[in-house]
Amino acid sequence: MAPRLTSAAFAAAGILFLVYPAIRPSGDDATAMASTAWIAGHLAAMLGFVLLGLATLGLHQVLDDRGSLRAAAVTWAGAGLTLPYYGAEDFGLNVIAQRSLRDQAPALMELAQEFRYGPVAITMFAAGLLLLAAGTVMAAISVWRSSTLPKWSGMALALGFVLFIPQFFGPYPLRIAHGALIMIGGLWLAAALLKVKRHQNTTKG
Repeated sequence: MAPRLTSAAFAAAGILFLVYPAIRPSGDDATAMASTAWIAGHLAAMLGFVLLGLATLGLHQVLDDRGSLRAAAVTWAGAGLTLPYYGAEDFGLNVIAQRSLRDQAPALMELAQEFRYGPVAITMFAAGLLLLAAGTVMAAISVWRSSTLPKWSGMALALGFVLFIPQFFGPYPLRIAHGALIMIGGLWLAAALLKVKRHQNTTKG
């Protein structure tokens, strides 16, 4: 990926991770899960994970070192483990919640909790998020060690993914603030990569 496309991927991913908590309903009841906002919010997150993987691959092509290649690989693995949980939570819980409301059968919502805390599902989900944290930290280290991008430009994004699991246990405004942190991290790297592109064009000129 060219620096411009990598920049766009980081920017779009960052924005989508803010959109996710901003439009997702704050509750976890049937009304929230049955809404179109539930689907849209989680879909934004899923697209964000995909774009993050593409962005880290593009970052490796810019930095061209082993650390950034490992970061891309670990990030891809993390996204792969995380996406099945998000997909099931998005579409599966939406169907369960709609049926619960339509049939006036609140007991159906017990299925949502059985899915969310099933040992295999929750283990894959946690492992995926931990790998995403590791991948973005590795990417930030590669940025720090490089002479291509500003040293601090990868830190905010890495911090956002390190805090991804803890933020689930905070109040909902904290989750929105967390999304804003990831957006800042994505936009920061995007801006740094655009400067690289402009520098390359100036050098060629």
